[in-house]
Amino acid sequence: MKFRTLILVAVALVAFSCNGQTKKSEQETNKEEITKQEITKQQKIMGTIHLTKEEFLKKVMDYEKNPTEWKYLGDKPAIIDFYASWCGPCKMVAPILEELATEYAGKIYIYKIDTEAEQELAAAFNIRSIPSILFVPMKGQPQMAQGAMPKASFKEAIESVLLIKK
Repeated sequence: MKFRTLILVAVALVAFSCNGQTKKSEQETNKEEITKQEITKQQKIMGTIHLTKEEFLKKVMDYEKNPTEWKYLGDKPAIIDFYASWCGPCKMVAPILEELATEYAGKIYIYKIDTEAEQELAAAFNIRSIPSILFVPMKGQPQMAQGAMPKASFKEAIESVLLIKK
């Protein structure tokens, strides 16, 4: 209930600020900030975040506009789980990722992509076996791991690849 109230208040502030005379770029910035806040709250409540191709292009990487160069669009490091609902190892990894999403809420995103529903996206990343896990740091190239991993291995990868202290 508090979440809905917060979202309604935020939307009302954006809609009524400056009596509609706000510049378009400011409106877009406000909408993006609200979306980021919604994602963080969704992650805290629900854990992992399911993505469609369209959402992937906006939140992770627009490989259609820039097919040769990796440019991460997120504001936090991410783990992307390419899975299928019928996959046994994927079902073993799912609760681990849910726990990690709660444990690392606000520090990383954990996205899930259903390879059956998003075949074009899976093909773009050359997903041949599942689960395939893409670790996406803020800087540098992402790293792909294949197969089910124990929680300890995920935590080690999160700490050493995603949350590198400089």
